[in-house]
Amino acid sequence: MRLWIIGLLMSVVLIVATVGVREYYVANLGPVNSSKTDVVLTIPSGASVKQIANLLQNRHLIRSATVFEWYVHVTGNNNKLEAGTYSLSPSYDLSKTVSILLSGMVTEGKVTILPGKTLAQIRNQLISDGYSAASVDQALNPAQYGGLPIMADVPSGTSTLEGLLFPDTFYTTNTTSVAQIVRESLIEMGKQITPSVNKAFNGEGLSVYQAITMASIIQQEVSKPSDMAQVAQVFFSRIKQGMPLGSDVTANYGAVINGQSPSLTYDSPYNTLIHTGLPPTPIGTISSESLNAVAHPANTNWLYFVSGDNGHTYFEQTIQQHNADTAAYCHKLCGQP
Repeated sequence: MRLWIIGLLMSVVLIVATVGVREYYVANLGPVNSSKTDVVLTIPSGASVKQIANLLQNRHLIRSATVFEWYVHVTGNNNKLEAGTYSLSPSYDLSKTVSILLSGMVTEGKVTILPGKTLAQIRNQLISDGYSAASVDQALNPAQYGGLPIMADVPSGTSTLEGLLFPDTFYTTNTTSVAQIVRESLIEMGKQITPSVNKAFNGEGLSVYQAITMASIIQQEVSKPSDMAQVAQVFFSRIKQGMPLGSDVTANYGAVINGQSPSLTYDSPYNTLIHTGLPPTPIGTISSESLNAVAHPANTNWLYFVSGDNGHTYFEQTIQQHNADTAAYCHKLCGQP
């Protein structure tokens, strides 16, 4: 009888242990977290699976080095992981991380899209990064991205991706196409438009595309996040009062895209010194800070602002005070002696 009980207990312990190990294994197959940050990691030539597992765990790219070793062994890939430099993310699950290491998709370079850049500037940069002008022009055609979430917020008939590429650094391999980079950037922009952000835009009376347009103007007007929120408030106040936005950067943009030198007097739909409302499209890339400023403008009552040569932004309620600030603090930036 005692032997039977002991045997039963051992069986129960074995079953519990097996279930526990399986649960541990399954739990550690998932991503470390949801961060989209790219981590560049070099796998040295001759590294063992154990060494690779420890490298990945130390860089917080996998949950468990032990489970990584188990997974590679179970899938029969012990001797198939490729050495090289890889761009990985803690948002990848274990199977994706292993597949990248098996594929030899080695990082060879990177492309960085910065905030405040026009599509023309991004085009030139991509060409400088080694892509042909024809492939870049084809990749910047919005027609091929209709299925992406962010494109659902773009007005019908819009023929440009201006302002829709979200700034980031994209690590490339020898097979990475420029269209892949553009697609990843558009996908990231879509992720910025969360339900709460969209609700905030609607509360301010803006569509997503209009909000991105305003954020693109703010991005080029000021650089400090605290100033961005106040500039957003200025623009909302001016719109509500039927005043032009009065943004120099939109006027200059309208002149340049029409083949002119930057000009505050060139009459285009983008010249918000002349025309009321927002321009027809964004004027460049944005940032999470400028987008957040539009979603959450400051609780102030300014109607004017000017960025001084000293890097400080001066906000005022009257045109007289604004003109005084411009005369006192904005010489080089405002083109006055």
